[in-house]
Amino acid sequence: MHAASAFTLSGRDLLGIEGLIASEITGLLDLAEEFVELNRQIEKKRTTLRGRTQINLFFEASTRTQSSFEIAGKRLGADVMNMSVGSSSVKKGETLIDTAITLNAMHPDILVVRHHASGAVALLARKVDCCVVNAGDGAHEHPTQALLDALTIRRNKGRIAGLTVAICGDVLHSRVARSNIILLHTLGAKVRVVAPSTLLPAGIESLGVEVFRTMEEGLKDADIVMMLRLQRERMAGSFIPSVKEYFHYFGLDELKLRHAAPDALVMHPGPMNRGVEIDSAVADGPRSLIREQVEMGVAVRMAVLDTLARKLPNA
Repeated sequence: MHAASAFTLSGRDLLGIEGLIASEITGLLDLAEEFVELNRQIEKKRTTLRGRTQINLFFEASTRTQSSFEIAGKRLGADVMNMSVGSSSVKKGETLIDTAITLNAMHPDILVVRHHASGAVALLARKVDCCVVNAGDGAHEHPTQALLDALTIRRNKGRIAGLTVAICGDVLHSRVARSNIILLHTLGAKVRVVAPSTLLPAGIESLGVEVFRTMEEGLKDADIVMMLRLQRERMAGSFIPSVKEYFHYFGLDELKLRHAAPDALVMHPGPMNRGVEIDSAVADGPRSLIREQVEMGVAVRMAVLDTLARKLPNA
């Protein structure tokens, strides 16, 4: 039995950071800390999910998130199935609801879902009897990414409250930005967004962030600089004049990083467009936490699966 094993979430699913209270977030982070230690040992297995079935249902391509959910499930002892929707009935015109009903008939215990439409995961969760984890829905939320980012920050800075975090780049199309803004606020950080006007969602100020339109101003004295990928696959129309010009004004290089606090650390949810939103010298440099974020991803997803498993029948 592990220290944080008495901890549970109020809901059956994890559909977003929105709705979680500070103690639920810190509970997940504390449990994830235990899994970081476990994952660094030779024997990495637990039996929490033995006999349980986890289906990873990804309607959008993903390497990092899908593989880390798969590893997380297997390390907890679950039977994990990856469902590649590219080759499934959805291509033949099956609706999301049909898919949910079909999967529900197989009695899975946990569904991990990524979908290109905002709100699709919440809709699916209403049609199934098992726990559902949102692995990213449109430009809405990506809760486990925000949790792993928070864990990375906390391990390197010792706290989250009182830090200034600058989230820079394509905020408009980013579910990572939204989940991070909600989580960081809940835990008492100051959040800024830095982007050209074309890449800022209307009414972003309502989320309680400070808005900056130049990197020099936005990074001033920031403790954490979080870069976002330019999501060209979601862009219908011209949001930036050119990639070269975008990098010149908004790409993070050593020169721009000097505006941040002297001990500022750099993050990126991945995958990175090197030379577009971040320079390789910064991405691979001593202040980069990007590789550590990947390691924290497995631990956080284990914590989420472990916690939700306690809500299952016969748990």
